[in-house]
Amino acid sequence: MRIAIAADHHGLALKARLITRLTAQGHEVDDRGAHADGETVDYPPLCADVCGRVVDGHADRAIVVGGSGMGELIACNKIRGIRAGLCHDLFTTEISRAHNDANVIVIGAKVLGPELADEIVDLWLNTRFKGGPHQQRLDQIAMLERGESLT
Repeated sequence: MRIAIAADHHGLALKARLITRLTAQGHEVDDRGAHADGETVDYPPLCADVCGRVVDGHADRAIVVGGSGMGELIACNKIRGIRAGLCHDLFTTEISRAHNDANVIVIGAKVLGPELADEIVDLWLNTRFKGGPHQQRLDQIAMLERGESLT
């Protein structure tokens, strides 16, 4: 799988760990930044970049690592065609893929230990979208994204 990955200054160590693991698993990982340790980095440009890679087809999915992940989640979901899920546990991770077909995962380096982050990313990459009634809801979300009414 082709995975774009980015992290702000809070997530650099976890990003490096994930890149090593994902590459060893055979994934093609595109590190989109940040790279400077000790320097504060704004996350919205990083989110726009990795999400753009997914939307334009250069990546199958993306991973964004922040401090809490909350701001990154908001930024990612502003990009048309992105369904980002904030995953701090295995339940929300599975739901983000199985029900919401999330194409971006956002995780918080200040929230998760590295072992749990590994488990969450593995689960997210290996969970299939269930379709069915969940597809109908995604279609409705896409309508909202285009500014269409649901009534």
